[in-house]
Amino acid sequence: MKYRQLTKEQFESLHQEFARFLASQSIDVNEWNQIKKEKPHVAEEEMNVFSDVVWDDVLQKTNYVEHFSKTSANLFKCDKDEIHRIAIKVTWDINLLEQKGFEWLMQNPMDNSVEIFRGSKPYNTERNIEIFDLIEKGSSISKGEIFEYFNQLIS
Repeated sequence: MKYRQLTKEQFESLHQEFARFLASQSIDVNEWNQIKKEKPHVAEEEMNVFSDVVWDDVLQKTNYVEHFSKTSANLFKCDKDEIHRIAIKVTWDINLLEQKGFEWLMQNPMDNSVEIFRGSKPYNTERNIEIFDLIEKGSSISKGEIFEYFNQLIS
């Protein structure tokens, strides 16, 4: 397995897609129920393959991810061959996880208590695997507005 199996909730939300996936392998509902009952390891493998397909599709379309903590933000732009990072650290007592703290940062990005660093590097492994690792460590897929806002400020 390349990534991790989708959660029960993710499978439920992708019920129709999973049914089409099984149908593409000539597995109907009755056969699927039989496989789950009699060959749970085969059912598990089908779910793993489907999960990898879904993750690959999602990650291929992912261009930005971001991770916020109480006093820092890590913003990533995921290009084809390299990843760009803007790291923001606030050196006074503020909570970026709260609306008030986040709004303060967006209104005061050049304040003396805000440190901004930028860097880029080629992927160490496969692009999608590195993005998946960031997500597993708590990052969220984003549209990139915050990354682009800070990128404009520091360019």
